[in-house]
Amino acid sequence: MQEPAPEPPPVPRLPTLGEATLVWAKIGLLSFGGPAGQIALMHRELVERRRWIGEQRFLHALNYCMLLPGPEAQQLAVYIGWLLHRTPGGLIAGLLFVLPGALVMLALSMVYVLWRQVPVVDAALFGIKAAVLAIVLQALLRIGGHALKTRMLQATAVVAFIAIYVFQVPFPLIILGAGLFGLLLSLWPSAVPGGTLATGTGNEASAIDGLFAAGAPDHVRPSTARALRVLAVWLPLWLGPVAILYWLTGADSVWSSIGTFFSGMAVVTFGGAYAVLAYVAQAAVDSYQWLVPGEMADGLGLAETTPGPLILVLQFVGFLGAYRQPGGLDPMLAGTLGAGLTLWVTFAPCFLWIFLGAPFVEALRGNRALSMALAAITAAVVGVIFNLAIWFALHVLFAQTVRLDLFGIGPELPVPASIDWQAALLTGIAILATLRLKAGLFATLAGCAAGGILLRMV
Repeated sequence: MQEPAPEPPPVPRLPTLGEATLVWAKIGLLSFGGPAGQIALMHRELVERRRWIGEQRFLHALNYCMLLPGPEAQQLAVYIGWLLHRTPGGLIAGLLFVLPGALVMLALSMVYVLWRQVPVVDAALFGIKAAVLAIVLQALLRIGGHALKTRMLQATAVVAFIAIYVFQVPFPLIILGAGLFGLLLSLWPSAVPGGTLATGTGNEASAIDGLFAAGAPDHVRPSTARALRVLAVWLPLWLGPVAILYWLTGADSVWSSIGTFFSGMAVVTFGGAYAVLAYVAQAAVDSYQWLVPGEMADGLGLAETTPGPLILVLQFVGFLGAYRQPGGLDPMLAGTLGAGLTLWVTFAPCFLWIFLGAPFVEALRGNRALSMALAAITAAVVGVIFNLAIWFALHVLFAQTVRLDLFGIGPELPVPASIDWQAALLTGIAILATLRLKAGLFATLAGCAAGGILLRMV
C-alpha cells in the first residue's frame, strides 16, 4: 500500500509591524561583513528561518536593488519591509539598517581625528588596511559565487572588468551596456539554457505568498498618481536641505560641496561602496582636499568594523571634509554636521528609488527580459568589484604606481621595487585566515591590527 505524500509545511503568517521591527533591529545590529554578508544575513533570517519572503521573490528584489545606485543591501531591506508593511515598514527597515553603523562610524571618525597621529593607532590602522584587502577579496568571491552561475554571466563580468580597468569606461556606461546585453539575450531563447540568466530555486510557500494569494495588495500595484506623490514628497526631502545650504552659505562652502557632491554620488553609485571608492577617493583628495592619500583606505577599514552598509565610508569622508574646513564652527561640531549631511543625501534617495520603482518591478516579476537584464547587470558589478580589489591592492601593497599610457587610456600598474613587505605579509596572513581558516570578520581585523602594531612598533 502506497504511503500518502507528506503534507507541505503550512504557510507562515505575516508578521506584525512590531515583530518585523525587532527583526530589522537585529539585522541592523548584526549586519557586518559588507554587502555579501548582509545579504546572506537577510536571506537566513527572512527566507530560511522565518519564511517571510520566498527565494524567487528575494532574488528578484535583489537584482532590482543591484541595478539601483546606492547600497544594495540597505535597499533590499527597504524593499522587503515595504512589501510586508507598506511605507512604514520600508522606513523602519531602512533606518534600522543604517542607524547603528552610522552612530559607530561617527564615534570612530572622532577617534580618528583626535588620536590618528598616536603611533599605536597609526600602526593598528596599517594592519586594518591589510585585513580590508582580504575582506574585499572574500566579498568578491562570495558575490561572484552567487551571481556568476553560467558562462555567459562569467563572460559579462570579465568584459566589465576589462572595460573599467583597462579602458576606464565610466561605470554607468558599463551598467547600461550589461543591461542591454541581457535584453538582447532575452530575444534569443537558445542563448541561455533554461531561458534565463538568473538562478535560484525554492518553492516553499512564504508569508508574502499568502499576502498575494487573493491578488496583489493595493500598495504593490503600479499607479501613476502614487508615483507622482512619491516624487513630490521624496525629491524635496532629499534635495531641499542641499538647496537651502547652497543659498545660505554660497556655492564655494564646504556644505554646498558636500551636499552637491554626495547627492551626485547617490545617483551614480551603482554596486554600492565597492564600486565607487576609487572615484570618491580621487575626488576627495585631488578636487576637494578633504582627505590626504591613504585616508580612504583608513575609512574603509573603519567602515568594515561597523554594522550597516559599507557606503558609510562616505560619512567618514564628509566628517573629515567639514572638520578640516569648519568655517566659524568648532571643528568637531562641523565634522558632525558634515557627517549628518552626507548621511542624509546618501540615504534619502534610497527610499525614493524603492518607493517609486518597486511597484513597477513587482508588476514585471517573471518577465524574462527584465530578469535577464538584471542578472547581466549583477554580473557586471562583480567585474567592477574586482577592479576595486585591484585598486585597493595597488595602494595597500605598493608605495608607487604608474599608468600604462595607451593612447590616453590604460591600466594602473605597480612599481615592483616599491612593495611594502610588511603590508604584503599581513595581507597574506589575512587572506589565509579568511579564505582557508574561515576566520570571522572581527578576528581578522583584530589580528591584523595587532600584527600592524607588532611590526611597526617593534
